[in-house]
Amino acid sequence: MAGPTEDYQYVLGSNDISHREEETTGKDKALDKLVGAGAEESQGVSAGVTERDMATSVGGSIHRSSSRPQLDLSKAEIQGNFEERDPTILLPNQSDDISHLALDIGGSLIKLVYFSRHEDRSNDDDKRKRTTKQRLGITNGSRRSYPILGGRLHFVKFETSKINECLDFIYSKQLHCGGMDSLGWDSESPPRDNAVIKKATGGGAYKFADLFKERLGVSLDKEDEMDCLVAGANFLLKAIRHEAFTHMEGQKEFVLIDHNDLFPYLLVNIGSGVSMIKVDGDGKFERVSGTNVGGGTYWGLGRLLTKCKSFDELLELSQRGDNRTIDMLVGDIYGGMDYSKIGLSASTIASSFGKAISEKKELQDYRPEDISLSLLRMISYNIGQISYLNALRFGLKRIFFGGFFIRGHAYTMDTISFAVHFWSKGEAQAMFLRHEGFLGALGAFMSYEKHGLDDLRVHQLVERFPMGAPYTGGKIHGPPLADLNEKISWMEKFVQKGTEITAPVPMAKPGTTGLGGFEVPSSKGGVLRSDASALNIGVLHLVPTLDVFPLLADPKLYEPNTVDLSDHSELEYWFTVLLEHLSDLVDKAVASEGGTDDAKRRGDAFARAFSAHLARLMEEPAAYGKLGLANLLELREECLREFQFVDAYRSIKQRENEASLAVLPDLLMELDNMSEETRLLTLIEGVLAANIFDWGSRACVDLYHKGTIIEIYRMSRNKMQRPWRVDDFDVFKERMLGSKGKRPHPHKRALLFVDNSGADIVLGMLPLARELLRRGTEVVLVANSLPALNDVTAMELPDIVAEAAKHCDILRRAAEAGGLIVDAMNNSLDGLKEKSPSVPLMVVENGCGSPCIDLRQVSSELATAAKDADLIILEGMGRALHTNLNARFKCDALKLAMVKNQRLAEKLIKGKIYDCVCRYEPAS
Repeated sequence: MAGPTEDYQYVLGSNDISHREEETTGKDKALDKLVGAGAEESQGVSAGVTERDMATSVGGSIHRSSSRPQLDLSKAEIQGNFEERDPTILLPNQSDDISHLALDIGGSLIKLVYFSRHEDRSNDDDKRKRTTKQRLGITNGSRRSYPILGGRLHFVKFETSKINECLDFIYSKQLHCGGMDSLGWDSESPPRDNAVIKKATGGGAYKFADLFKERLGVSLDKEDEMDCLVAGANFLLKAIRHEAFTHMEGQKEFVLIDHNDLFPYLLVNIGSGVSMIKVDGDGKFERVSGTNVGGGTYWGLGRLLTKCKSFDELLELSQRGDNRTIDMLVGDIYGGMDYSKIGLSASTIASSFGKAISEKKELQDYRPEDISLSLLRMISYNIGQISYLNALRFGLKRIFFGGFFIRGHAYTMDTISFAVHFWSKGEAQAMFLRHEGFLGALGAFMSYEKHGLDDLRVHQLVERFPMGAPYTGGKIHGPPLADLNEKISWMEKFVQKGTEITAPVPMAKPGTTGLGGFEVPSSKGGVLRSDASALNIGVLHLVPTLDVFPLLADPKLYEPNTVDLSDHSELEYWFTVLLEHLSDLVDKAVASEGGTDDAKRRGDAFARAFSAHLARLMEEPAAYGKLGLANLLELREECLREFQFVDAYRSIKQRENEASLAVLPDLLMELDNMSEETRLLTLIEGVLAANIFDWGSRACVDLYHKGTIIEIYRMSRNKMQRPWRVDDFDVFKERMLGSKGKRPHPHKRALLFVDNSGADIVLGMLPLARELLRRGTEVVLVANSLPALNDVTAMELPDIVAEAAKHCDILRRAAEAGGLIVDAMNNSLDGLKEKSPSVPLMVVENGCGSPCIDLRQVSSELATAAKDADLIILEGMGRALHTNLNARFKCDALKLAMVKNQRLAEKLIKGKIYDCVCRYEPAS
């Protein structure tokens, strides 16, 4: 079942990164109240580095990983439960990965799937969290016996002919030493003897068993190849949101698969030969057909006819080929005309290699490029036709193609798709899998008795794309990387900064030849690498604490991204925006780490890495899955964390918070002197005005150099004039205050998704939260789990609320009831059994570290808080415009934002920069 050989591998791991305790700084600065005097913003210093492995609990620490982890079982104990983030078994003295490995060893390639487990060392004694959980009714669930839940799944491949490189990799990562079964992870079973057993499938599991035993001391437990193939495919199709895609005329389109309506389907695995498997369910399948004309045929005949020395060389030849010189087309038979009576165009291939019959040419007279393309199309067309006929035979509506013969190659996928489309008259589609080559290895991994993957759902898997160890667009350059320093050294050597990025090779926009609509190979230098259109395979982070936001009106129809980057001009514009902002971001990131030489080196590496990511995505927008603007912004934040920049705007946020808190008492006094109706309008105006503070907007950054925080805020407030570009305030006011003397019931619980630090949270959202509390509505402030730009985090909010509460009894009582004020913690905990004298103000983290939010993957804490909520307020461009502008909810929703980008204003609301959105949508 192995595919033909190839000369590259994906190695997509990233090292754990230590998290230093953040310093607490006294709020010793103050601004003159409402006068506009204030401290000027400048680059500051913050300490701390982290990487978002999971929805990491704020304040938790993540420990640095070396390349040679050692297992420390001292003081091991069962710890934690499902709702909290603790793994089943706590190893208090173990700071490194515990790895678990499975292999698919074919005749051409070795595919590895390995799991790295990362301990979450969050503070279980956090009183604020305990209080919030009790308030929200979060109880301890049953303990799980699946230690995989909470870690990463990595995908790696090697040429079988270079098996020693594979063994070296396994040894360097110590993958042969860890493992759940071999080390007794199952708490109900005693550890086995010293034998280390690893799951494997494929013919090489028998052929190389002695070599693994001799070199690594590992015994290979052989699993049935077909069982593994189907198990791997079922898992991917049910658990990965953008796993399946179609490919026609050079265009990829991802297909959402309803896992409840997955079966039956036809799985076509194209390796050296081809197997066609009818899959009826988990563990229920039958091989119904196949053909001996597959990848081995293409490689074998191609090698004989073209003298190519590798499979990828043969594929690369096909990119420059013209099959019309050797294939007989319908037009050749009918004088250049179509055979329209039976629906055959002049460009349809009537006979592969047919012209070789009549032409008086020898083999050397034909171009190897033309031979390669003709051969590729001949084999791919036949596989596509036979596959469709088998699907028709069994009444199957889905056909999935996998195997390393495909490997993301555009011509191959286009040819198979064309054949299925042609023979089915457009009624069937060929679909391909991003993890096409790893089905067997993943299935072998799932054959471990307690792998835990069956319990996972699509919302609990997060795929990330670190620069890795070491790869560029799929190519391998050197041995595995031991630490961040080696990664940076590798990048300095292989990835050029600026426009001459070596990874990936740029490719022009796709065109067509007119012959079946296939992509024209075109790129810099006229050479397109054979893997240039391949889809990258990332690291799967397994996060059991993520959940689907329960208030989405229809999760199946929910699409977070508002901006569609499938438009090439749209993609190019936002890439330009991100690149223009890059140097300023690097400066702030380096300054946040003290401006040291190490920080400068990491900052330069981050710039190289993120530029390479953008170049890869410009070349192939679908390389990392379905691409939206929110994905780009999240990728930038993940890349920062990869190079140990935890909070580039930390000192700036502190200064803006202090400046805003200094004027908050006077603002609250001003609000209290207003009538109810005037106060509500002023509060909404305040939220919109304060939302101008956004370090992710170039226009706003330019404003910061022209005045202080308070001056800009006052200017923004003074320019608030209705009607706004989107103005549903009157409808919202009627719901809040009623009409014709009828007073509506207050909302029971409101979720306020907050945005930026400083004036945005302090002078905008906190006063609005205070008004809701005054009306008897419970308020939950929802903030980022990890820093992103100048967004406030859930870890920072309690201190901000506590400081604000010093000047407001409403906030103080609510904060005490919600456990946000330390001095009142014990009283709050004791008082939970009795009715609280005040509705609570609580803080929960959203489960992400991005300026945007995908409500298909939120923290379980937020999901629990949402169950009793009947009002959602989404604030800011990232959460209310870039994402969720079109989202519909089961409860009332208010979306508030100032548009700080001219293009976005024109596209979304047909307005201009600094226009405001106040969209109110009653419960669906």
